[in-house]
Amino acid sequence: MSTCATVSRDLDEPISGTAATATTWLLLEQPGPWGAKALVSSHLDPALGRALDAAARDTGVRVALIRRPGRHADFGAPPLRQVYAAHTVPGNVWLRSATTHDPRQLLDLDFAALGRGDHRTFDAALRGGPHTGDPLALVCTNGKRDRCCALLGRPLAAELAASGVRGAWEVTHLGGHRFSPTLLVLPYGYAYGRAEAHAVQEVLHGVRDGRIVVEGCRGCSAWERPGQAAELAVRSATGEDAAEALSVVRTAGGAPRWEVTVAHRDGRRWQVVVDQGASLPARPESCGTSVLGSPARMDVVAVRELAGTALVG
Repeated sequence: MSTCATVSRDLDEPISGTAATATTWLLLEQPGPWGAKALVSSHLDPALGRALDAAARDTGVRVALIRRPGRHADFGAPPLRQVYAAHTVPGNVWLRSATTHDPRQLLDLDFAALGRGDHRTFDAALRGGPHTGDPLALVCTNGKRDRCCALLGRPLAAELAASGVRGAWEVTHLGGHRFSPTLLVLPYGYAYGRAEAHAVQEVLHGVRDGRIVVEGCRGCSAWERPGQAAELAVRSATGEDAAEALSVVRTAGGAPRWEVTVAHRDGRRWQVVVDQGASLPARPESCGTSVLGSPARMDVVAVRELAGTALVG
């Protein structure tokens, strides 16, 4: 059976610079079935879903629903729901955890502050605190958005859970169905595509040690797409794997060419030239459409360390 994921894999479409963008992720547990637009087409009150979507707009916060891997029969609203918030900008990375009996409490959050990396309203409104468990491994499984997410994502989520990954969750939408199974790892916010369980285990082992695995990585959600590609290119060129070592500090230009400055916390800087290209030949970008498209791709054409960027200390 040909799907958008098999076509993308067969054509060897690059995945660097394709991650969803969000400085902060807000995740709410919602068991049961999900529709294509899960915030308003699940068993969550659709009025609440619309209100959360509106509150998050233009704040850098991305709201998603999560559920534990497995069957998703409808047993009614859960008495207690898990809530997470994670900020992914290097230098201020955090992951907070809370539970709530009433998901409407999320409307008491200051979304603009969350997007800037201030978690105080999360702690106050939900009695939240630091997440002390394993890293979160969020696998997109929403087949109502694209069948690849269900066909490929659900078995991966189930395998991770069965192998003892306590941070494994299914999530509603990470973008890029054609890279299924797709995965977001928190707290650092790096997304992965075409993920396999053994590779995910390696990624999670790295995260526990504060390291980032570049292979299969789509980028860090803290950056826009050119920055994602540039940061990964510097990691590949230098072998740097420390999670918070690199930041995108400047992006000049616009499509189809950007000059991105990537800074190391030790003072070094690199200028990375990123070109936007078109993935050819035309192919379906989603299983939900018969229209052929040429997805934009981020091609790194130059990585140059800037002279005079002395090491700190």
